[in-house]
Amino acid sequence: MMKQLLKNLVDITAQRENSRLAGAVITGLYELTKVKQIRVLDIFSLREEMFVQEKMYLNEGHLSTIAEHTEDDPKEPLSGYPAIVECIRQHKNEHYEIAADGWHVLWLPVWLHGKVNTCLEIRHPHAYDTGTLELIDGIFGIYCNYQSLLDYSERDALTGLFNRKTFDEQFSRHAFALAPHEAHSLDNNERRNGGETKAHWLAVVDIDHFKQVNDQFGHLYGDEVLILVANILRTSFRSHDRIFRFGGEEFVILLRSTTLADASKIFDRFRQHVQEYDFPQVGKVTVSLGFVGISQETPVVILGHADQALYHAKKNGRNRICYYDELVTSGVLSNEISTNDIVEFF
Repeated sequence: MMKQLLKNLVDITAQRENSRLAGAVITGLYELTKVKQIRVLDIFSLREEMFVQEKMYLNEGHLSTIAEHTEDDPKEPLSGYPAIVECIRQHKNEHYEIAADGWHVLWLPVWLHGKVNTCLEIRHPHAYDTGTLELIDGIFGIYCNYQSLLDYSERDALTGLFNRKTFDEQFSRHAFALAPHEAHSLDNNERRNGGETKAHWLAVVDIDHFKQVNDQFGHLYGDEVLILVANILRTSFRSHDRIFRFGGEEFVILLRSTTLADASKIFDRFRQHVQEYDFPQVGKVTVSLGFVGISQETPVVILGHADQALYHAKKNGRNRICYYDELVTSGVLSNEISTNDIVEFF
């Protein structure tokens, strides 16, 4: 038992990504306790309503993982899981019950930053003995602690957004290509009538004249602007999009599974939210944004194209969004480049 326990602990702490960590944890729980079924459930919000969606399922040692979610994947209202609702309402770390089929069910919510975004459901046809419960409690505690450490290393200390290191890792693994659970809440008249292909998008955001904010009001107010812009970013995008702070006043957004028309509206809606916000002491702040479709190009090329679109937005009035391919198609970027090349040549 001790040798198996140590092996599982080594496997768990070797993981550097949340999905693989969850897989190692439930595999370890099965190998150490022989419980029959374990599910990993994602918990997320959609238009102010909470939903539950299965992420992993282990049945008698056979692990099934949903690598990619789509909008059509089955999701259930959180209200259909009264045990999880009770855990959230009472801030409980576990809930035990005997289900209608007679199986013994242990619910283990994962708390992170005061919220539950994951829950383990452990089912067994017989009651858990004391030794089994202690093992489950110990492994689950390691899981929560280690997930918290992973989350800390992945995030920017000031804003709480993902950091540049996390972007490099996720982008290289194409983790952004997982389809989202949720759809943006656009009005019906904003939707295309179908037919337009959904894609993934990368946007680079820069706060306009941010140096002037620091020079005029001081770095404390500059930091507050960064925090508030980060909060607007969180509320403007879905939980399964990805938002990163690259450092300074620059942010990057990975927007998933959305048409070009909707992506343009979503990015511009964020820009408007910033423009309309009244920043304490500072007053009005604006942002510029450049975006590009995520293709088979290298990350450096994709990021470079978005940065070119951002540069064009800032050079042409700021407080606007620019789409790289549109600039290329219209000849704006290519004309500027060829003109510069000719000047340099002469």
